[in-house]
Parts: sequence; C-alpha cells; structure tokens
Amino acid sequence: MARTPGNLARHELIGLEVAVIKAADPSLLGLRGQVVDETMKTLVIDSGGKERRVPKAGCAFVFVLDGQKVGLEGSDIAYRPEERTKKAR
Repeated sequence: MARTPGNLARHELIGLEVAVIKAADPSLLGLRGQVVDETMKTLVIDSGGKERRVPKAGCAFVFVLDGQKVGLEGSDIAYRPEERTKKAR
C-alpha cells in the first residue's frame, strides 16, 4: 500500500521531515528536522546535526510527504512502529 497523507499514521515515519507544532514541553515547540528513529513513545529528530528525542504523548506534528504537509497527533502514532505499520495491511 502506498504511503499517502490519508494513511501516513500507519506507515514508516523514519526519513520524513517533521515539525513539532504542539508540545507539553515548550522547548520542543517549533523543533524541525528529519525523523531518524522511532520507538513506541518517542520520535528521534535530527535537527541541525543534533538528535532530540521527542515524546509522542502531548505533542502534535506536521510531516512533509511528497511536498504535502500532513498533521498528526502524537496519540495517533503512539504504538510500536512495527505494530502501527502492520495495521495498514
């Protein structure tokens, strides 16, 4: 199944550009970069050569997919990556 804006929550996020648009921790608000790793509860974002671990809970993100911006709530992607991607099938 192709990765589209409508099904992004069920696909691989590593490699996508992302921005944090809502965060419980104000220091994370506005953080931009590339997703380099993911766990059940966090995204690891490379921002200017520095990796930041961002909790999914309490955050909202905007991902760039093929030039389109796609917003996702952290709660929508708060699963183990391998479990979340299996839900697409």
